[in-house]
Amino acid sequence: MLRFLFAALLLFHGLIHLMGFAKAFKFAEMSQLTLPISRAAGVFWLLTTALFFGTAVLFLLKNDIWWMVAIPAVILSQGLILMSWQDAKFGTLANILVVTGILLAWGGWRFADMVNRELQTFLPKKTQAQEVVLTANDLVALPPTVQRWLDHANCLGKPVPPAFQLQQQGAMRTSPDGKWMPFEATQTTRIGQPGFIWMVQVEAAPFVQLVGRDKYLDGKGYMLIKLLSLVPIADARGPETDQGALLRYLGELVWCPAAVVSDYIHWEAIDERSAKATMRYQGVEASGTFTFTPEGDPLCFEAMRYYDRKGGATLEKWQVDVDQKSFREFEDVRIPTRSTVLWLLESGRFDWLKLEIQSLTYQDAN
Repeated sequence: MLRFLFAALLLFHGLIHLMGFAKAFKFAEMSQLTLPISRAAGVFWLLTTALFFGTAVLFLLKNDIWWMVAIPAVILSQGLILMSWQDAKFGTLANILVVTGILLAWGGWRFADMVNRELQTFLPKKTQAQEVVLTANDLVALPPTVQRWLDHANCLGKPVPPAFQLQQQGAMRTSPDGKWMPFEATQTTRIGQPGFIWMVQVEAAPFVQLVGRDKYLDGKGYMLIKLLSLVPIADARGPETDQGALLRYLGELVWCPAAVVSDYIHWEAIDERSAKATMRYQGVEASGTFTFTPEGDPLCFEAMRYYDRKGGATLEKWQVDVDQKSFREFEDVRIPTRSTVLWLLESGRFDWLKLEIQSLTYQDAN
């Protein structure tokens, strides 16, 4: 709704400028404009209309550069308003609203550009990634339940992908009784040198959006969140963040099962339905337990992870529950597409994130 209101503002504001063009060329009597307007100025009134119309079209088409066209439109508009201040001064209010939209769009574009530049050096190169086809011999040392998982997921005989990309949507909240906030996210994960980059947009409230980037790179975790794409409200890093990012990476390998044979993961059998995975990378180590159905589908992943509190982070039980009705095949690999991420605290269960995968692509090296 807000999107269409803003587009309507752009169109109406642009249409208003036609009045100056019509008066300058005497196409119509404009009693609202009492001051004379030259033909040269009239051309600029018409150009301003065209720029606002073009801005509205790009905005409705969700083109990320719409704000670049809006900047000269606002500059021209305000200059013309100043020349006809007595008649057109209220147009300044519309320009203030448009400038607000420009600032928000610029912040979002700048944030996305930062993430895109990170991705350019993040994806593995062909010289760094050698194709490895998963065979039965690769599974011999794994616990039987993990072998059953990889077989059931159709991973045998297929290459272990160097990376994968996915689109997500879902909802999150910041406290057990907090409001669920919808989000959309894009994630790129690489396997040989484990890491991920996750970019998310969260609708925190009407007219209030958060953007965030979680990154796991070279064994380090980084979390950056900005209000309205402009104001930093969280910039986390350090040992607790490193451990949390590693556990997240490990738990998310249900989306790329073949990667669990990587040499930085050590497996131990617990019983016929569960196995412990310990990941060691770049001096950071953490463990978690995968539990499976009798058929071999992942059921849940649980680990002790740092939970951020006002008095300091504490180790708490963290769990990812898999929706057993959500399994689909992407490129012939069977994976879950819906899951709930939660904390099991002394005060009770805290479901904080629900997500669904919209698309997933296993990638070759660049």
